Amino acid sequence: MEIPILRDIVVVFALSIFVNLVFTRLKIPTVVGYLITGVIAGPHLLALVKVEHNIELLAEIGVIFLLFTIGLEFSLKHLLKIRRIVFFGGFLQVTLTAGLFYVISRLFDTDWKGSLFVGFLVALSSSALVLKLLQERSELTSNYGRTVLGVLIFQDLLLVPLLLFTNLLVNPSAHIDHELYILILKTAFVIGLVYAGNRWLLPWLLNVIAMARNQELFTMSIFLICFAIALLTYKLGMSLAFGAFLAGLMISESEYSHNAFGNLIPFKDTFTSFFFVSIGMLLNLEFIRDNILLVTGSVLLVIFLKSIIASLTGFVLGHTLRGIVIIGLSLSQVGEFSFILAKVGFSSGVISQFNYQLFLAIAVISMAITPFVMNLSKPFSDWVLRFRIPGFLRNGIFPLKEVENS
Repeated sequence: MEIPILRDIVVVFALSIFVNLVFTRLKIPTVVGYLITGVIAGPHLLALVKVEHNIELLAEIGVIFLLFTIGLEFSLKHLLKIRRIVFFGGFLQVTLTAGLFYVISRLFDTDWKGSLFVGFLVALSSSALVLKLLQERSELTSNYGRTVLGVLIFQDLLLVPLLLFTNLLVNPSAHIDHELYILILKTAFVIGLVYAGNRWLLPWLLNVIAMARNQELFTMSIFLICFAIALLTYKLGMSLAFGAFLAGLMISESEYSHNAFGNLIPFKDTFTSFFFVSIGMLLNLEFIRDNILLVTGSVLLVIFLKSIIASLTGFVLGHTLRGIVIIGLSLSQVGEFSFILAKVGFSSGVISQFNYQLFLAIAVISMAITPFVMNLSKPFSDWVLRFRIPGFLRNGIFPLKEVENS
């Protein structure tokens, strides 16, 4: 009996190990190695992976584990402290970015629906990639790390409203007001569940399980909590990743959170690799070869403009110059949730086949560049600080209450 998923896993693991052995010697981040693995194994090059859907499922599990561990590192109290960052900072970044790229798209004779859709596609950044890099660098709980997280949380929350908005673009007669009302009720339910779980339910449950003194039972319980909350939010129309983050928040203030974190690290690192491999599989090298100048120019334009707008957001939130630079470069890529939106928009006819392929190329390449860009953020900010910089820019201005200077 042939098992296609097992064959694909063997191919991905073998190729990933080979690529990353070479990249490690060259001091290239492993994330890039996984993306290159996806390009090589994907349908547009060697087509080594026969059932791409299986890899996508494993990738989804990887994102769930990643966001769950991110939630474990935070707490509901910390999240409430940065609520103004989440809503004000996130709204500012998304609105300015979407507006700017709407104008740019209109200049290239794209209709208003397509331009608006492109604006929102580009506005979203990659939670999985950026949070993984910040976590590896132990910068997730820094001042600028909290701001980046807050903006990314806001973007994740926007996924469902943007899907509803896409439906409205395609079908103006749709009953969007009814769907929004249902969404508000679902959101209120999730907030109440997270608060109750964090305050009463999960601390009690984990204590009962821990008293059994069975490590396997404890690990299985953590898996259950993670996947159950993720599945619940998915059934409510939200993303699996956001549900996993909420599950981590619910456990974060428990005395067993560190034990849960340690148990999940090996699974998180293994499954997260499939996420980056699956992203690499989307890259169409033939399209890039035929449109090399357009793709290169578009990637540079997206990274530059998104960095400027995200840096402006960091400035408004009161960060110092170093924090402003790091925030800007951290949010400069296109995110994984944009792939979901783009697929819906393409199938609905909001964007053309050419623009869809161009978007995929920009998104994948910008994600591949991100580890290098983030590594340059501190040296670049140090170089800028050598010049005469106005005090309000160097030290921050109008700092919000919950944001200390970086």
